[in-house]
Amino acid sequence: MNLTKLAYKNLVSKPLNALLSLLLLVLSIALVTFMLQLSGQVGKNLDRNIRPVDMVVGAKGSPLQLVLSSVLHIDAPTGNIALQEAEALAKNPLIAKAVPVSYGDNYKGHRILGTDTTYLGLYGATLASGSLFQEPLEVVLGDRAYQQLQLEIGDTFVSSHGLAENAMDAHDGHPFVVKGILKPTGTVVDQLIVTPLESIWEVHEHEGESLGHVKEKLDEHEGESADHAEEGPDEHESGEDHREITAMLIKFRNPLGLVQLPRFINENTNMQAALPNFEIQRLLGLLGTGVRTVNAIALAILLVSGLSIFIGLLKAVRERRQELALLRTYGATTLQLLWTVLLEGLFLAVSGFFMGWVLGRLGLWGLSGHTRSAYGYDLTMPMPTATEALLFVCIVLITVLAVFLASLSIFKLNISKILSDE
Repeated sequence: MNLTKLAYKNLVSKPLNALLSLLLLVLSIALVTFMLQLSGQVGKNLDRNIRPVDMVVGAKGSPLQLVLSSVLHIDAPTGNIALQEAEALAKNPLIAKAVPVSYGDNYKGHRILGTDTTYLGLYGATLASGSLFQEPLEVVLGDRAYQQLQLEIGDTFVSSHGLAENAMDAHDGHPFVVKGILKPTGTVVDQLIVTPLESIWEVHEHEGESLGHVKEKLDEHEGESADHAEEGPDEHESGEDHREITAMLIKFRNPLGLVQLPRFINENTNMQAALPNFEIQRLLGLLGTGVRTVNAIALAILLVSGLSIFIGLLKAVRERRQELALLRTYGATTLQLLWTVLLEGLFLAVSGFFMGWVLGRLGLWGLSGHTRSAYGYDLTMPMPTATEALLFVCIVLITVLAVFLASLSIFKLNISKILSDE
């Protein structure tokens, strides 16, 4: 007696009932696996990018915006800060490393980041080919920027003002030249075009744009010109004193810096200090509410699916009482009949879980295209995780329980009465 074939025949004999239970199960599994992977991968990506930076110092405004713009490069900056003031802060003994960053231009949607080679060291970025920048207007390309822009070493290009692709506002008079290509790091560096700070100043100062506040520099120069003869050439302020950067990325020497410096900066300077880890955890906390809500909905659908399987099997057992009685007369035991019903439930559970898992991964793949183009982050398609394996075990246990409750009447079959009634 082929019980597996019999169970399959019984299942497909009522296709609408089976399809309803299957759809509910597939939907719940797809939602749960999709949200688990999405929240997990987003959290890992964010953590990998903020880990090298303990604190960001920038213009006053939203601390979250400061972190998103200066560390993750997915928002607009809060403004600029004086380079001189930032460098004075960098001499604090609690600071082990201070990396200036400045930006405001892009090339075909990829940000051009002015900084120094210390920035590359923060993320462990090394050269795949070529050399690092040495002079202004020399750049190195992150791995993804290199792949998407199709620039080679020695190629030149001109930047566009702003952080979004805009070919109408190009700095034609200041072409950049590609000097090197970076190896992939799996961090935000892969999306960037990195150049010396002087490149940003040169491009904007010579075109009268606002990044360096050239107008303010000229006004102050005129105001001081009357005193120039008395001060002498050694006492006159140079243009470098008025240069600005977007932010300073800080690495503390010890945990004491985390306790003292942020409050001191926020209360006693014109700058703002933001802690990437704190701000991202706050952001994930807000997003986590939505994730938990979706997961709760998915679990509710899963319970409804289990109830649907139970009702379907209970109805099937009652409708096939004569068939089950006949099987008993042909020598089938009660356990074999129970196993037949269990196989029906397992067919639904296993196929529903597999299709739901595939649907969840397809959703992740579809979203990956958007996150890649909008934020430069890839969502991977991993094999089943331990959490998903545990979810599968729970599905099987729920199915076994539903089968057992639906099949209690099998243990009470009165074969002679059932056959005589029919």
